[in-house]
Amino acid sequence: MRVVLSTYGSRGDVEPLLALAERLREAGAEVRVCAPPEEEFAARLAQAGVPLVAVGESVRTLVSGPPPKPEDFPARAAALVAGFYEAVLAEAEPGGAVVATGLFPSAAGARSAAEAVGARFVHVSLQPTMLPSPHHPPFQYPGRPQAPEGTGNAELWERDVESMNALFGGVVNAHRAAVGLPPVDNVRDHVLTGRPWLATDEVLGPWRRPAALDVVQTGAWLAADRRPLGAEVEEFLAAGAPPVYVGFGSMPMRGSADVARLAVEQARALGRRVVVGRGWAGLGPAGDGGHCLVVGEVNHQALFPRVAAVVHHGGAGTTTAAARAGAPQLVVPQMVDQPYWAARVAELGIGAVYDAAVPSAASVAAALRTVLDPATRARAAAVAGGIRTDGAEVAARLLLEPAAG
Repeated sequence: MRVVLSTYGSRGDVEPLLALAERLREAGAEVRVCAPPEEEFAARLAQAGVPLVAVGESVRTLVSGPPPKPEDFPARAAALVAGFYEAVLAEAEPGGAVVATGLFPSAAGARSAAEAVGARFVHVSLQPTMLPSPHHPPFQYPGRPQAPEGTGNAELWERDVESMNALFGGVVNAHRAAVGLPPVDNVRDHVLTGRPWLATDEVLGPWRRPAALDVVQTGAWLAADRRPLGAEVEEFLAAGAPPVYVGFGSMPMRGSADVARLAVEQARALGRRVVVGRGWAGLGPAGDGGHCLVVGEVNHQALFPRVAAVVHHGGAGTTTAAARAGAPQLVVPQMVDQPYWAARVAELGIGAVYDAAVPSAASVAAALRTVLDPATRARAAAVAGGIRTDGAEVAARLLLEPAAG
């Protein structure tokens, strides 16, 4: 059986697909991953023996460069729909499966390809807030009309159908017509399907019921990372007390660069050594001699259990990795699902949220004191014990045994 995994997004969108790909290959399935043409994605997938089918432009170039112009949005969306349709269609097979996540136009293209080839289609969300629910509001797309203050979640989700149709309905249906598929009148629900999957941990990102949507929560898809930390990192860790890790992954941090600098400075002021993850923001050294180490690509699963705290952007992958390691977290959310994960960290008592409009040394220091408090670490350790690691196995079983799903 061939399974095509599809996404257009950052590392946090690709890594879960790697986890699922590993479990599927262990069960004898043939796997392809359609994703952006990043060298780091290809390298990680190659380690698992999974080929990358490169689709679209580099996400890193896109997020690190000038912000796209609003007038370019329809053309970009249409290109993603067409690009993922063609790539998935070329790789999928009748009776196989297509699993899609990532930006909506890419998932829409994958959905149409699965329909055209006769493959089973599953849409997976990597955060609960992207799925319709009475318990949370939908994501507000830029440029769309704001609902009146006090509008309930049910009505907001009805408005979301209108927004999704306005933003994506035209390009999706134009492409479907071009390839001989019938139009759809509710593009959001067509792509999400009546039974989407949710690849989040039930402790960190629970699906709250009652809800009309029949969601299958598999647990988070976690790929085992067996890469060594390297001599430089090991030497730094051995040279003193556990450091604070500061890194923002795939976020360019255009509007919050000062937070990274202040986090490093204030951690040092509190007597803590620091490991800085360079990331896509290109964070640099703090000029603090042997007390600050800057690293590039690093194994979070090996590093986070050995740090005093993790300061990060609130991506699903980093949040889960830190929580699984029992490391207290200071979350600086930037966009989309990150405010949700930041709120969950605070609600669970395993860290704090920093979202000050004007960052200051005093406020960053106060947040770090909360995160570094022994009570926060004790709570983080307790929560870590309840996090499951078999989500990708559950998903693989559901894919290969459809009757069970």
